[in-house]
Amino acid sequence: MAFPEVEHCLQGAAQFTTTHWSVVLAAAREPSPEASHALAELCGTYWYPLYAYVRRKGYDVSDAQDLTQGFFAKFLEKNYVGAVDRRKGKFRSFLLASLEHFLAKQWTRAHRLKRGGGQIIIPLDASDPEERYRLELFDDWTAERIYERRWALTVLEQAMFALKSEYAARERLFNALQPFISGEDDAVSYAELAARLKMNKGTVRMAVHRLRQRYAEAVRNEIARLVQRPEEIEEELRHLFASLSQ
Repeated sequence: MAFPEVEHCLQGAAQFTTTHWSVVLAAAREPSPEASHALAELCGTYWYPLYAYVRRKGYDVSDAQDLTQGFFAKFLEKNYVGAVDRRKGKFRSFLLASLEHFLAKQWTRAHRLKRGGGQIIIPLDASDPEERYRLELFDDWTAERIYERRWALTVLEQAMFALKSEYAARERLFNALQPFISGEDDAVSYAELAARLKMNKGTVRMAVHRLRQRYAEAVRNEIARLVQRPEEIEEELRHLFASLSQ
């Protein structure tokens, strides 16, 4: 998967503001509703890479769902964040390390949060997560590699959701231009698209360029939610594209 023009846009500087993860870290020793909500939202978004990791570790479907749900229950109930190494404060790495610690304790079925019993802390999507897992092309991939790739793809998905919301009032235009974000769509020419949209070719070209820029900004914004310091954004971007190119 390649996004040449998007990668070029991502090389620019971006303004860094208070993020979900920095809010969580700042409140690690003084819990607050804001921090709890931010952490729950992040977990709700990024649960699937962890589920794929657990499945690849050899757990069957039932156990993987129990363990993933049980992990999030413990993660949100206990002060896991209070023990985070602030020198390694990326949400991506912290979440995986916390899961590995949880699995290492070898919880028995009696200690797991069973599906249908107790409060569902993080819903595992509206669809069966196993349906998503069966579509993965793993070959000989390790659980760690699967996790990193699914994490990267989730970042891109979240950025696309944000961009789609931004273009909500121009849905027809967004749907027509979206295939051009990667810079690799040869099925439709600018001239054909211009005719379909009743726009001139130059305007369509500029609209595509603008959409790619906004998508790059959306990717940066999503990554900024998941790191503690602004200088970590570039590092995470490099990691993201490396995970996708493997």
